[in-house]
Amino acid sequence: MRDIRLLSGEGFEEYADIAFNAYPGFQIATEEGRQRLIDRLKEFQDIPVQHIVGLYREGKLLGGMRLFDFRMNMLGIEVSAGGVGMVAVDLVHKKEHVAKEMLTYFHEHYKGQGANVVLLYPFKPGFYYAMGYGYGAKVSQYRFQPAALRKGLGKEHVRFLIADDKPALMDCYNRYQARTHGMMIRYPPEWDGWFKNLGLQNRLVGYERDGRIEGYIFFKFHPRPVENLLRNDIVIQEFVYTSRAALAGLLEFLRTQADQIDRIVLTTADETFQHLLTDPRNECQDLIPSVYHESNVQGVGLMVRILDVAGIFRDLAERNFNGQSCRLRLTARDSFFPENDGSTLIHFEQGRATLPEAGGHDVEVTLDIAEFSSLLMGVIGFRRLHLYGLAEISDESYLDTIQRIFAVEQKPICMTAF
Repeated sequence: MRDIRLLSGEGFEEYADIAFNAYPGFQIATEEGRQRLIDRLKEFQDIPVQHIVGLYREGKLLGGMRLFDFRMNMLGIEVSAGGVGMVAVDLVHKKEHVAKEMLTYFHEHYKGQGANVVLLYPFKPGFYYAMGYGYGAKVSQYRFQPAALRKGLGKEHVRFLIADDKPALMDCYNRYQARTHGMMIRYPPEWDGWFKNLGLQNRLVGYERDGRIEGYIFFKFHPRPVENLLRNDIVIQEFVYTSRAALAGLLEFLRTQADQIDRIVLTTADETFQHLLTDPRNECQDLIPSVYHESNVQGVGLMVRILDVAGIFRDLAERNFNGQSCRLRLTARDSFFPENDGSTLIHFEQGRATLPEAGGHDVEVTLDIAEFSSLLMGVIGFRRLHLYGLAEISDESYLDTIQRIFAVEQKPICMTAF
């Protein structure tokens, strides 16, 4: 019988041992390091929106995971969402369905909490794709020279931020989150780590105008892979701006570091960032045929899953689906979470979605839950899914209508690591 419960007591030590075997990248090589991880796990458990649970069989801990209660901006609507991270299975109990049982519990738990969407960062995308998780938006990592930034407005409003600026910093983030599809609400305890080692390991600069922070860059210096103390990179960990002036001022701050900094490393969901650079090339000198210079590398990360198709449309009742009108029968195949498998009747009337209990439909769309999850989040358009053979439609004259229903102006952005 499955026994999954909150960790307590010695459970933290057992989970820590399982975790650093499952994630050797933690590089815990001393007892002191192990104890720091145990203490950190206990701290996590004290945060009301985080929960560390373990799976036990016959009283033995075989695996564990961290659960996160999120509030997410989804298509302009604040919705409940669940997150999972640090999924770890005892090395000697691999291939015994431990991870599958934990993920099933994760889905059931958040469905019971009223969350109709869940998210995770995959250790292996294909593993979670098979569980119904759709790919999120890709991010690009640029490694550009500071002097490649276009000369812009002055940086007189840019200054280093300190602990006293925490409320204003949080306010800046909250304004950005409220208008950005995919962003999570961030609670005060999540900011505390930002101010540890501030000025030593981490740096934080902000753009302040009229007493309000309109943007910030959280970054650290990273030495170049050569023995030269004078050569460093700036690695940006978070870059937020709420105004055109803040963007210009913070970019000018970065541009003026050219005498000390070799490269600025920026990971961003902005698909057009290269237009801010006079030379977008990274350090790679190879050409992509015929003559395309490598400007950035891209990665697939955050994955998303809809747990309840009807439920998510109820959550999005105030969403305007681009003014479209259509009676849609949506059939989502979901073999991993069978209660979500089946058809949902959705009537769109001038962009508003309702869920009638009965009635006819104009068109039926059929696809797997992973693809529907990506479609609803605006990661991929319906026409592309249909072209790829990943979605079927009963009447192709409705292709444009379905494409417009699910079109979004901006792909989702998430800056929350978990």
